[in-house]
Amino acid sequence: MALINENYLKLQAGYLFPEIGRRVNDFIAANPDKKVIKMGIGDVTQPLVPSVVKAFHEGVEEMAKGETFKGYGPEQGYAFLREAIAKHSYQDKGVDISAGEIFISDGSKCDTGNIQEIFGNDNKIAICDPVYPVYADTTVMSGKTGICQANGYYEGIVYMPCTKENGFIPELPTETPDLIFLCYPNNPTGTVASKEELKKWVDYAIEKNAIILYDAAYEAFIQDDSIPRSIYEIEGAKKVAIEFRSFSKTAGFTGTRCAFTVVPDDLVAYDKAGKAHPVKPLWNRRHSTKFNGVSYPVQKAAAAIYTEEGKKEVSEVIAYYMENASIMKESLANAGYEVFGGENAPYIWVKTKNGMKSWEFFDKVLTEANVVGTPGSGFGPSGEGYFRFSAFADRENVLEAMDRIKNMN
Repeated sequence: MALINENYLKLQAGYLFPEIGRRVNDFIAANPDKKVIKMGIGDVTQPLVPSVVKAFHEGVEEMAKGETFKGYGPEQGYAFLREAIAKHSYQDKGVDISAGEIFISDGSKCDTGNIQEIFGNDNKIAICDPVYPVYADTTVMSGKTGICQANGYYEGIVYMPCTKENGFIPELPTETPDLIFLCYPNNPTGTVASKEELKKWVDYAIEKNAIILYDAAYEAFIQDDSIPRSIYEIEGAKKVAIEFRSFSKTAGFTGTRCAFTVVPDDLVAYDKAGKAHPVKPLWNRRHSTKFNGVSYPVQKAAAAIYTEEGKKEVSEVIAYYMENASIMKESLANAGYEVFGGENAPYIWVKTKNGMKSWEFFDKVLTEANVVGTPGSGFGPSGEGYFRFSAFADRENVLEAMDRIKNMN
């Protein structure tokens, strides 16, 4: 008799974004004459920049010639990309990360979910609330939790509420976790963490022998130079943190797929006898066993964003999205909404009016304004009564969507 992984039965309803897609598709099918503007799922709309496209073409052309054809590449990623990342994303900014500590992958979503495989099921996981759903769902799938309780929290997870009252920055947990998910700039709230805040978490992790799983997928959108782009800017972080980054939003690779994870040489975890073991070889083994690497043309394309022209082109696209965010934030505030985020991140976090529930607001915005956003409760119980809009949209759609929302009843 084949037995299922019963942890999947603990998961509540469907994954957030497919559920949004289902509701939107049902509405479109029933209203084919309506123009629906999608600002929910954080998918980019601007095309790959010219430098990336040129490098992509060159990579494909190399694959068409016997003398430059590439078969299996190194599972960890080609040296040219890992070295470019180490230099431009870290070393040039005064952060001591080497190419050997970088692992190329096909997405941070995969990495933040897969990372738990190298840690035992006795680990206690801490996540923010609200937060990107993958952290909680993959914790459930891995068998580290009990059932979902009436308050929306799973038994066995340490939840750290992020609310208006604490500036959407969690307090240090009273129950000691072993693995701590942090995401800054934050998805969904759009908030950022200062060096002082991250230092507090690094010191806490050192004291508790915990590991921080730091999702920095939106670091390129930070506009304030005082805000750290990497947790490794904080002294001691290499001893207690793994960092995840992505080209998806930074360079429009949502459909091209490329990301990377940094696992420092100094990072250790412990066996049940208390003996320390370096974490990097464990992730390397997992990566090499279950992943054959990102394709050569994609990695060549990713490396192009580190050229002088590539940097300029990518920064222009990021500026475009951040101008969208500024327009949205101002428009929604003028329409009487309380608005957060949108200054160092491409997400706008909106408080609904009159105590309206998140999914109720979703349906209202969809049916009355024909605009799609993301209900805050889908990111966790503390997201109830909030709504997320994504700045990843064409400018004309942003302006039209804001005008429609302003004119809602």
